[in-house]
Amino acid sequence: MKQQALVVLTTLGTDADARALVKTLLEDRLIACGTLLPGARSLYRWEGALQEENEVVVLLKTDASKWEALSAMVKARHPYQVPELLALPVEAGLDVYLSWITNEVVG
Repeated sequence: MKQQALVVLTTLGTDADARALVKTLLEDRLIACGTLLPGARSLYRWEGALQEENEVVVLLKTDASKWEALSAMVKARHPYQVPELLALPVEAGLDVYLSWITNEVVG
């Protein structure tokens, strides 16, 4: 079966929350890597009002075979009522890196 790498995007309100989520996902082998990008500023509409918040963008690297378990874990542990969780398929990448992702999460 051909593996399909994904980059999964989420945001969290604090660095501590982002680190805790990434560590849990790593421990459960649902991701190979999580990259935290602090300093984001999100503007959005929530319950009819414009909101503006500081956030940490988190990029999670995984395999599509882990999507269901990953999304369930994020929903269970994410502090937001409606967490952002977007899976972006990887169309191409360095073979050795893609193999590393697969080995980390699939074995």
